[in-house]
Amino acid sequence: MRIVSLLPSLTELVCALGHEDDLVGVTHECDFPPAVQSLPFLTRNRIGAEATSAEIDELVSSQQDGLYDLEEDVLAELAPDLILTQEQCDVCAVNEKTVREAALRLPGLPDVESFNPLTLDDVFAMFRRVGDLLHCRSEADSMIAGFKLTAGEIARRRKASGAKSSPPRRVLLLEWLAPPFCCGHWNPEIIERAGGVEVIGQTGLPSRRLTWKQVAAGRPEVVIVAPCGFNLERAELELRAIEDRPEWRDLPAVRNGGVVIADGSALFSRPGPRLETSLRVAAAAIEPENCADLAPAAGQGWMPWPVTR
Repeated sequence: MRIVSLLPSLTELVCALGHEDDLVGVTHECDFPPAVQSLPFLTRNRIGAEATSAEIDELVSSQQDGLYDLEEDVLAELAPDLILTQEQCDVCAVNEKTVREAALRLPGLPDVESFNPLTLDDVFAMFRRVGDLLHCRSEADSMIAGFKLTAGEIARRRKASGAKSSPPRRVLLLEWLAPPFCCGHWNPEIIERAGGVEVIGQTGLPSRRLTWKQVAAGRPEVVIVAPCGFNLERAELELRAIEDRPEWRDLPAVRNGGVVIADGSALFSRPGPRLETSLRVAAAAIEPENCADLAPAAGQGWMPWPVTR
C-alpha cells in the first residue's frame, strides 16, 4: 500500500503501527520519526517562520480558505492508494475539501480517510480505524492499552500517597500566549487523568481565545504552556515575552513554582501516539512529588519554568 499522510499525528501513527515503509509522502510539518523528513512534502505553509505569535494569530483570523497549499502535481506523481487527512482544523493541516477534490482528479481514485477526533475516545477510535486499514488492529489496541496503563499507574500512585483524597489541583493548559488560548478537545481529559482539573478548557470543544483577565480569574495552581505548533525553544521565547504581565505574575502557579513549558508541536496538540508522553508530562507537572519520574528528563520535550541555564 502506498500511503500519503497529510497530518503529522497520522504520520506518527502510521509509523508507530509499523508501516513507515509504506509512506510515500507527508506534509512539510511531519517531523517524527525524523526519517519521514526525507519523504516528498505535499504541503506549503502560507505563514513565514519568522512571524510573531500576534502576527500568526492575525493571519489565522483573516484566512478564509486555510493556511496550507497542496502540491497536487507531487500528489499525482506519488500515486497513493490511501490518503490520510483531517477535517478538524484548517490551521493544523490542508483543508479536507481541497484534499478530496484533488483525489478525484487522480488516476485510480485513492481512498481518502478523514478524521476529526474531539475526545480521547475519538483519538482511540482513530487509532483503531487506521489499524484496521493497515491490517494491524492488534498493534493499535496495544497502543491504547499502553495509554490506559500509564493512566492507571498515575491513579495508583496518587491513591498510595493520599493525593487522590485531596481536591485535584487547578490546572490551566495554554495553547497560545499572544493572545492567550485555553486548551480543548482531548486535553482536559489528559489533565484529569494526570490528577488535575482544567479550569477553563472543556473536553470536546475547540481551544478558544481568552483575555488575560479570564486567565487570572482561573487562579490555576499549575500552568502548562504548550503553544500549538511551537517547539520547546520557541515556547520559552513566547513565555519570556509575557512574563512581566501583572496578571501572569499574580497567578498562584507562577508565585508557587507551578509552571512548566512543553513542546506544543510534539505534545498535547497532536492526537497521535505521543499523547501518552503528554500524559506523563502533565502528571509530572501536576504531581511532581509522585510522578516526576514518569516523564522524560527535563529538556526532552518539556521543562519546569523558570528555565535555568
